Amino acid sequence: MQPEKYEMFRNRLTKVYRHIGKQARRQGITCYRVYDHDLPEFPFCIEVYEENIYLAEYKRRFEMAEQEHEEFLENSIILICEVLEKPADNVYIKQRQRKPGRLGQYQRIATEQEFFTVQEAGLQFKVNLSDYLDTGLFLDHRITRGMVRNEVAGKRVLNLFCYTGSFSVYAAAGGASKVTSVDLSKTYLQWAEDNMRLNSLGPHEFVHADVKQYLDELPPDSYDLVVMDPPTFSNSKRMKDFLDIQRDHVELLNKTLAAVSNGGVVYFSTNYRKFELDATKIHAVAIKDITKATTPFDFQGKLQRYCFRITK
Repeated sequence: MQPEKYEMFRNRLTKVYRHIGKQARRQGITCYRVYDHDLPEFPFCIEVYEENIYLAEYKRRFEMAEQEHEEFLENSIILICEVLEKPADNVYIKQRQRKPGRLGQYQRIATEQEFFTVQEAGLQFKVNLSDYLDTGLFLDHRITRGMVRNEVAGKRVLNLFCYTGSFSVYAAAGGASKVTSVDLSKTYLQWAEDNMRLNSLGPHEFVHADVKQYLDELPPDSYDLVVMDPPTFSNSKRMKDFLDIQRDHVELLNKTLAAVSNGGVVYFSTNYRKFELDATKIHAVAIKDITKATTPFDFQGKLQRYCFRITK
């Protein structure tokens, strides 16, 4: 690759890091996204996790030869470390394939078991930048987590498709009377329990279940606030039926609302880019699109998700 291309990348990265880094420092945020495929020649997602750099490389449409790619990667890492002022040893790199169709399942991609703890809003979370497709902390939901924390005091909270339980930790820290976290993955449920323990919160409930079946068994008025951030698509062998969020969101939301107290709230989020909420079929008194309100500064113009606040 020509030197002028690297210079272009350096200029772009320097500009965005200066702007985003300043906002992060001002807000006391230590984990944030710096760059996301801003230039087509540099198909990276770059995030800072305190002293570490998470560098995900998206698979290109046109492949480079192996040696050329290695050289490109090495040059890019040197440049990134210079701009972000962090040592190369602190870079965790992984390749992500933009798979055709809808994909929403987490994949394990290495086995280094290198976990470390980061802070967000005075709370602690275990992250892993090497072993999984995602890090364990979805940075784009930072504001949404804060909203949940601010309104759960004394309330019963249910976190569906809870992943590593960051919403559950925020809810417990906000004084929820009960927090139930549900996921089909035992690995992520254990991670969620670890996060809860890290913050000396609990005891709270962790349920290993298929959310669709779990909702069928919930009696009315079981919870006051629910967080639901499902995968776009899931066909896990442990599920009775596959999940397609566009097809299934009305049924999922109505089953959830049936278990919520009157005046209760469901926070619903999806990463499906072409998602369309079928509001007329949802049994709610109010549905508010809070996508823009929950978009953090480091995701402005880059966010590929929707978020709704649904009131029963």
